[in-house]
Amino acid sequence: MGKVKITQSRSDIKRPETQQRTLRALGLGRLNKSIEVELTPQIAGMIQKVNHLVTVKEL
Repeated sequence: MGKVKITQSRSDIKRPETQQRTLRALGLGRLNKSIEVELTPQIAGMIQKVNHLVTVKEL
């Protein structure tokens, strides 16, 4: 599996609680905050759940 860079591009205000918790579990929570993680099936599922709030780049 490769590494990906995930950046929060939209706010989680007025989003369902499950989406807010998913962002926190990824290590995000503020706009333009980025993390680099190994792309595992679990991370891919989390990205898919909040794909409208984040941008993803492969490294």
